[in-house]
Amino acid sequence: MKTQAILKACGEAGVRLARFFYCDNGGVIRGKTTAMPGLPDRLSDGIGLTVAMMAMNSLDQLQSVEGMGPVGEIRLVPDLDSFIILPYAPYSAALYCDMVTGNRTPWEACPRTFLKRMRERAAARGVHLQAAFEVEFSLAQRQADGSFTPFDETLCFSSIAMAMATQYVDDLTAALEAQDLTVEQYYPELAHGQHEISIRHAEALTAADNQLKLRETLRSVAWQHNLYASLAPKPWPNAAGNGAHIHFSLWDKNNANLFYDAATPDYFSLQGRQFLAGVLAHLPALVALTCPSVNSYRRLQPQSWSSAFAVYGHDNREAALRITSPFWSDVSGSVNLELKAADSSCNPYLALGGLLAAGLDGLERQLDPGNAIAIDPASLSEAERQTLGINRLPTSLDEAIAALEADTLLMEALGPLLARSFIAVRRSEANAYRGQGTDFEVAGHFYKY
Repeated sequence: MKTQAILKACGEAGVRLARFFYCDNGGVIRGKTTAMPGLPDRLSDGIGLTVAMMAMNSLDQLQSVEGMGPVGEIRLVPDLDSFIILPYAPYSAALYCDMVTGNRTPWEACPRTFLKRMRERAAARGVHLQAAFEVEFSLAQRQADGSFTPFDETLCFSSIAMAMATQYVDDLTAALEAQDLTVEQYYPELAHGQHEISIRHAEALTAADNQLKLRETLRSVAWQHNLYASLAPKPWPNAAGNGAHIHFSLWDKNNANLFYDAATPDYFSLQGRQFLAGVLAHLPALVALTCPSVNSYRRLQPQSWSSAFAVYGHDNREAALRITSPFWSDVSGSVNLELKAADSSCNPYLALGGLLAAGLDGLERQLDPGNAIAIDPASLSEAERQTLGINRLPTSLDEAIAALEADTLLMEALGPLLARSFIAVRRSEANAYRGQGTDFEVAGHFYKY
């Protein structure tokens, strides 16, 4: 039935091409396209892809990874529930894909399958993760010399910035709504040309698909306005960085928010604290998945509201994990955590899968996160931070990769092939950018994300 419904929708919309998307270890959205005559078979058979593509970094430099050479193929098999007709490319449709071996089993290096495995681990406990990415991005114009300059020079939350970007934001909102993505908030942010948009939360796998849809739509609608939308963590070295903060909460089979507890002063439950403690315990390694580019660590600095320390707090925007204030109209449904140490250079399936693995470990071990921090950790001396057990997050991609390699739980959750290929790809990027200078780094990240 789903296949027939997709073919009917394509026919009615005059679709000529269907894009089969995936996200690679470098956080780049890639894919292949089938024309309409082949779509019925491709929906079931998928499209062939060399195994080597998951060893390709974001500079298109192929890495040497055992099992990912010139020999071997997997299939990009679409999730039919992810089907959309692209409003910014009206004769094209898109689907998001799992990577499947020739014998029809999930490929061990598939990021989407990794998140599915973590969902199953959560389901065994009778819970599931709801999440959403709150995305900052920079609107830019390209100059004759090839450089990019901010679209505007207005102030944070400025009504003038809203007015200048009205046509773009109106078209962006319409394009997102056409893909069943509910826009919850939009506003101009701190840096010139910087804006932020958030869409409604969804179950973890759908949330990861939604993040790819959002990235594609932000950029594609910008191009229609002769603009460039960059989601790079630091598109301009001296301006505020772009995060992709992850809001998340844990829910039970009866669709009750397990982070909510009416009996506590902050409405935050014991299970929520244990889940938080698990994320906090694994955060130095987890940032290799949530802040996985060289450019990420230009953003992840103290006193830049990007959370440079492994702490949590109530509405503390210098804490890596923030317990958010709930909505007055829906306290039980809106209590959630925000992970600020995340950006759009991440593969969202890896980021949410790692987050879920870490949080579940906190539940299983009944971890205690300790006391919340109500000040900026950078305002304390190093000795004071040591006394309070406040640790700096990794300051480079190299440090984050080393922390990931040392984290047994996350490495086992990823599995040998996915872990090996991810580390090879991201380490190669760290090596490629080393010593090349700021301009090379910025150019290498500006509109890949």
